[in-house]
Amino acid sequence: MGARPAAGRPDQRGTNQRMGSIFSVADFMDMLRRRRGVVIGVFVLGCILSLLFAAAQRHLYTSSEVLQMQGAIIPGEMAPSTVQGSSARRLQLIEQQVMSRGAILDLIEKLGLFDDAPAMTEERQVAIVRESVSITGVAAAREGYSDDGEVSLLRITANWPTAAGAQNLAHEISRRTVSLSVSTRLDQSRETLDFFTLQEDAARSAVQALEREISQFRARNDVALPGEADSVQREIVTLNETLLTIDRQMIALQRQIAGPAESRVERRDREEQQAQLDSLEEERALLQRNIDALRASIEGTPETQRQVEEYERQMTSLQAELEAASARRKEADIAYRLETQRQAERLTVLEPASLPEHPYTRSRKLLAALGVVASTIAAIGAAFLVDLRHPVIRSAAQMEHALGLRPVVSIPQMQPVRRRRSLRDRLFRRR
Repeated sequence: MGARPAAGRPDQRGTNQRMGSIFSVADFMDMLRRRRGVVIGVFVLGCILSLLFAAAQRHLYTSSEVLQMQGAIIPGEMAPSTVQGSSARRLQLIEQQVMSRGAILDLIEKLGLFDDAPAMTEERQVAIVRESVSITGVAAAREGYSDDGEVSLLRITANWPTAAGAQNLAHEISRRTVSLSVSTRLDQSRETLDFFTLQEDAARSAVQALEREISQFRARNDVALPGEADSVQREIVTLNETLLTIDRQMIALQRQIAGPAESRVERRDREEQQAQLDSLEEERALLQRNIDALRASIEGTPETQRQVEEYERQMTSLQAELEAASARRKEADIAYRLETQRQAERLTVLEPASLPEHPYTRSRKLLAALGVVASTIAAIGAAFLVDLRHPVIRSAAQMEHALGLRPVVSIPQMQPVRRRRSLRDRLFRRR
């Protein structure tokens, strides 16, 4: 039926905007009947696309392995570690090594991850593995307001089309992370120990070389050694005491000789005393020469003495360096022993990777069902849009709702039905 409004009625443009509206369930069903071609076409096309999309989706399984960062058994105050830096920074470096191209290719070959796709390029394989693996850390509890960068937990998650593949991938990444953590700490501790050992050897060699140089210098300049200087000094003290005794004897003899000699006996005694005094003077001169020689042996010339003092300063400095290097080498040796015995900070498996029972992605049936629902909605929407582009009043209710006028008569559109003639009627009609 196609009724047209009379002249003088409301604006035609506003009417057209309201003609495409659906005011009842009957109008909605009539619209679907009239646009069934569009509805069926859009619905079938949407279902086909939904089925193709659902068939292209792959199930993904997820598996996670949790590592725990355990502290050192012996406190750091008693046995300081030679591995410096926060655990977060060290784990970041380890993650970069684990996820490097060479490490991933070795992992793919070991686990046979792409045996079913031999034509896939290595770049694509590496990209897929990197997208499938995630390593996240959980920061340790803070002490006060400072963040020391320590990590308490490390979670390694792997997503893969097969359950066994996800479990093996997470476990292998975890194993390599723990192995790299141990080897990295051992290498750093060994390098530190080697450095301080070389430093200690260099300091000891320098001390020995200086000792040889000092010995040669003392031999060339007849300078007593430090140990010999004490004995020489004691010998000088003894000679001085002997020299003092001789001086006392000489003074006593000189007093006896000073008096007048009247008799022959007195003159003979004075001659003997004079001879004894001369002997004492010779002995005193000999002792004085010995004392001077001993003093010269320990003092030497001013230049020699300055060189000896310079040697002593150098020896003191080298011995201090040797003691410091020896102390640091001992600390590095203790730290290395702790690392080899796994008593320092280390990663341990807290939760091993489990075999997932179900995929975490949506099932293909659910995706197909959602696609059917979406196709239905899209088909109805397309039919409504097509119907809206051709607004026509098709019933009395629509005319009354749109124009506010109730039609008196509603004449349906009549289409003549053509009777199909049989083949016999056509033949006889032609004759």
